[in-house]
Amino acid sequence: MSLAFSLAIISCEKDNRAAPKSVLKGRIVYDGQTVGVRSNGVQLELWQRGYQLFTKIPVYVNHDGTFAASLFDGNYKLVRLRGNGPWVNNTDTIDVELRGTKELEVPVRPYFVFKNDTYAKGEGKVSATFTLQKVEAAGVLERVNLYIGTTMILDPNNNAANVQQLAAATDLTKPITLTATLSAALAGRDYVYARIGVKTSGVGEMLFGAPQKIQLK
Repeated sequence: MSLAFSLAIISCEKDNRAAPKSVLKGRIVYDGQTVGVRSNGVQLELWQRGYQLFTKIPVYVNHDGTFAASLFDGNYKLVRLRGNGPWVNNTDTIDVELRGTKELEVPVRPYFVFKNDTYAKGEGKVSATFTLQKVEAAGVLERVNLYIGTTMILDPNNNAANVQQLAAATDLTKPITLTATLSAALAGRDYVYARIGVKTSGVGEMLFGAPQKIQLK
């Protein structure tokens, strides 16, 4: 049998392989609570041995800290990428044995977390009040933000209005209030979404609270 013919058979066997039917789904958590991130900004990696290779499978984390991947049954290693998330680096692997559907919690240690966040509307304005709790001693606050938009996908790249407060003006021992001014187009809507975020100095990704729907009318 010629080499070309052999390669053609192998290619056909791979192409004809049934689509994966098993699902690995889960969430990124700290202290039992899901950690919010930038949409499509944070990535996990799954690794599996097979076909004489160690194959990498990227898994993107949703804005609400959840993730899902369609996979074949097998044994995988899940990795939290260094420098890819608003938390302390932890590159320890998590062994995953997948048979059907499996739910998984991936623990992380953020630098800061939000507590007791509340939201209020005013005349052409939306405010968020919250406490910022420092979790990791090495964390240095850069800023906090309030993002406003028409969907739940809110971050520095996806917003219609935002306001920020730098670390120099922020007292972590007291509640923080951020107030965003709405454009006429936003103020004329029935509702908007609001989301708070915190940026740690030297860390690429921000940590976010859960998006909140604010009824304006």
